[in-house]
Amino acid sequence: MESEQLFHRGYYRNSYNSITSASSDEELLDGAGVIMDFQTSEDDNLLDGDTVVGTHYTMTNGGSINSSTHLLDLLDEPIPGVGTYDDFHTIDWVREKCKDRERHRRINSKKKESAWEMTKSLYDAWSGWLVVTLTGLASGALAGLIDIAADWMTDLKEGICLSALWYNHEQCCWGSNETTFEERDKCPQWKTWAELIIGQAEGPGSYIMNYIMYIFWALSFAFLAVSLVKVFAPYACGSGIPEIKTILSGFIIRGYLGKWTLMIKTITLVLAVASGLSLGKEGPLVHVACCCGNIFSYLFPKYSTNEAKKREVLSAASAAGVSVAFGAPIGGVLFSLEEVSYYFPLKTLWRSFFAALVAAFVLRSINPFGNSRLVLFYVEYHTPWYLFELFPFILLGVFGGLWGAFFIRANIAWCRRRKSTKFGKYPVLEVIIVAAITAVIAFPNPYTRLNTSELIKELFTDCGPLESSSLCDYRNDMNASKIVDDIPDRPAGIGVYSAIWQLCLALIFKIIMTVFTFGIKVPSGLFIPSMAIGAIAGRIVGIAVEQLAYYHHDWFIFKEWCEVGADCITPGLYAMVGAAACLGGVTRMTVSLVVIVFELTGGLEYIVPLMAAVMTSKWVGDAFGREGIYEAHIRLNGYPFLDAKEEFTHTTLAADVMRPRRNDPPLAVLTQDNMTVDDIENMINETSYNGFPVIMSKESQRLVGFALRRDLTIAIESARKKQEGIVGSSRVCFAQHTPSLPAESPRPLKLRSILDMSPFTVTDHTPMEIVVDIFRKLGLRQCLVTHNGRLLGIITKKDILRHMAQTANQDPASIMFN
Repeated sequence: MESEQLFHRGYYRNSYNSITSASSDEELLDGAGVIMDFQTSEDDNLLDGDTVVGTHYTMTNGGSINSSTHLLDLLDEPIPGVGTYDDFHTIDWVREKCKDRERHRRINSKKKESAWEMTKSLYDAWSGWLVVTLTGLASGALAGLIDIAADWMTDLKEGICLSALWYNHEQCCWGSNETTFEERDKCPQWKTWAELIIGQAEGPGSYIMNYIMYIFWALSFAFLAVSLVKVFAPYACGSGIPEIKTILSGFIIRGYLGKWTLMIKTITLVLAVASGLSLGKEGPLVHVACCCGNIFSYLFPKYSTNEAKKREVLSAASAAGVSVAFGAPIGGVLFSLEEVSYYFPLKTLWRSFFAALVAAFVLRSINPFGNSRLVLFYVEYHTPWYLFELFPFILLGVFGGLWGAFFIRANIAWCRRRKSTKFGKYPVLEVIIVAAITAVIAFPNPYTRLNTSELIKELFTDCGPLESSSLCDYRNDMNASKIVDDIPDRPAGIGVYSAIWQLCLALIFKIIMTVFTFGIKVPSGLFIPSMAIGAIAGRIVGIAVEQLAYYHHDWFIFKEWCEVGADCITPGLYAMVGAAACLGGVTRMTVSLVVIVFELTGGLEYIVPLMAAVMTSKWVGDAFGREGIYEAHIRLNGYPFLDAKEEFTHTTLAADVMRPRRNDPPLAVLTQDNMTVDDIENMINETSYNGFPVIMSKESQRLVGFALRRDLTIAIESARKKQEGIVGSSRVCFAQHTPSLPAESPRPLKLRSILDMSPFTVTDHTPMEIVVDIFRKLGLRQCLVTHNGRLLGIITKKDILRHMAQTANQDPASIMFN
């Protein structure tokens, strides 16, 4: 996702933080429709409340443990607009949790009053399970729809079923009695475009016509996909996982999980996969599931009015997305825990498990692949692996790590170039060019012409007596001394050698095209292309090891366990291990990846080879850079994401990072009882900060609390409309007791109710390691720095990100929302 999309949709709005110490969901509901608009000088000020104009520092709200209690006690009448968040701001986790506890106490205190209150209490308790059930149902149904539509449209590039237009190639020939074993995909009901247009099934004319129609359909699908994304939902492009990670860390991106994004992403995902581009649908399915979770959460006030609670639903939704993408419910839960979730309490674990279960059940009921499995490439191997094979498995892990490191660097370099050159201004043209190159090169090679999922299925499949693929074109050896149940290892035939050459070309093609495809303006996942690259490499290595064992079975490494005529080596297993290694090298996933792959393939006894390859891949990849592809894209886009996995080891103090710095202007602060309405309005108009510390007086600098810009503006505007006698010269009072004023003075304005009385504070000598840990574990947006109770400065989340970038010799200016 890039800045051009945001400008296109007008998302760079003049907006401010709206977090206050709201006490209840009702206050949030009251304020839901209030929109305030002010002028700022920089787009970056809108992100997190952390960026400042010129040399100024930033202000955001204070996370207060007791803030909700203060508001309940002091706010007689809720002020409309208080308690909502603006676009591109970070939520206050602590305030949201306090607010939820207060809501829970209120419901518990009322539930014994009447049967209706008891019913409401039960509904509130069960709403979490209801929303994840609905999310699972919708995710499973949409995934089944996407799978069926993508299969049909992929086959549409090659021909059409005349007996039933809605059948894909395989379904079309199911009922035919005229197919043969060798040519099981040929039947009179299925017509290629050459047969329909020029009446020829064979020959150069037929080949050229099919080639032209393949390119035509590929370009049509790609153009339609990118046009729909550009016009209706710019947020529907990409995989969505970097943005989901950022949103789950507490960032607000309005519209990213909305109904338009869901609708367009579902449609364009089918078109993008069918166009033959080197991308997958698995990553975007996580985005689709999170859209479902976000939409359903608005049906329940418990989640619609609390951003922290909503993120629990989104964590469960991401588990459901992986569950239907790979048919791996447990892997989905672990993926959510390991890869995307920022806050993952135990009850979220249970609900994620339930959402993944429901989604997998729905997908299984739909049975999109017609094989009674959740995924297309379910395989079963019957040969055990041997200790010697760990060596080639580890080699595949090294290849996966090298591929991951190369891909991340190359893709990020290309995406950065796209941002900084004119090429990025023509997303439709870029997609058309990539689709055209892909189609032209892919068609002549049967392995690149195949749908990527079909390719992985063929590479994973073991060669049995019913396989007619050229990968299984072995010469039958009639002199085997021992016959076992499985087909023994045999010498490779001409078909196998030609297939290896085609696979080598396919590997080079996939590596190059995936670098340029991931990040274009269509829905594009990375899981399947990475797995395909690893599966190709693994199958080539597997065949090589198999032939080595056949011709040199008397070597000491084979002698003990590989007898002549025995089925020792399974090339399909090497493809599976290679696929896991390459995906691990790109994403740096470990536990969840191993579980996903063994759920995906049913290869439970091959966990050790998978673990060895995945860990090797991670170690090799980490040697070149610790970031996975999603973290790299988060950094590229400048999202304010504080990675919990990243270590901070520098010995700096809070005073070294806080603002204002030595040459900066002093803090813009409010005093508790000697400023007028005009003074505050002037300060709001003259600065772009999102909040202001409140002190006792300019002389003492003793901290009283923290007031948000948005809340001040809304409260003053509300007071002018509803309270008589409030004028520009009215004294604004944040103190508990109004000071004595002359008799002729206008009525004072009491704003203690919007003041956060317990903002988080640290001293100037607090080590930054502790400050960073506080920000990560409590989800803070900023904390104030004091010395003996006197206010010195402020540290925001973005200040920490800039400081970490500086210490890592990166450009601190890149910590912006690009």
